Amino acid sequence: MELRFRDAKADDVPVIAALQNAAAGALTARFGAGHWSSLGTERGATLAQRHARVRVGRSGKRILTVMRLATKKPWAIDVSYFTPVKRPVYLTGMAVSVAHWGQGLGRQAIEDACAIARAWPADSIRLDAYDAPAGAGDFYVKCGFKERGRVVYRDDPLVYYEFLL
Repeated sequence: MELRFRDAKADDVPVIAALQNAAAGALTARFGAGHWSSLGTERGATLAQRHARVRVGRSGKRILTVMRLATKKPWAIDVSYFTPVKRPVYLTGMAVSVAHWGQGLGRQAIEDACAIARAWPADSIRLDAYDAPAGAGDFYVKCGFKERGRVVYRDDPLVYYEFLL
């Protein structure tokens, strides 16, 4: 399935929140409760559009992927683990429709993120993933990201990943 990507709109907020909450629920059902079990709100999805570039991947009118790209460093990132660059972009809040897991949609979303970051322009994409079975670290490595460090932040073990553009 080939997705088309665009920036999220205010009308997308309910679908974005539902998509992220469904992914959180599926991860909890599969791996047990953890930080990944946190549910989002429509208010949070609205705020994300104010502070980041939110991208959605669609098939027809259905939104099947979402992610945020921002130049502001997220609270859980320690930049000392990453390659020094002038213009990093941070990827957060990635979710794929649970019914479409394993079908390559996440990879397409990452490819879109790379294209957006290059055009920004940015020098790298940075992110963190849970250092747990529910984490997506293996996925990011398959997409070309390199592991840059392991930390514990607020009792959550994390792995930092980076993609140099």
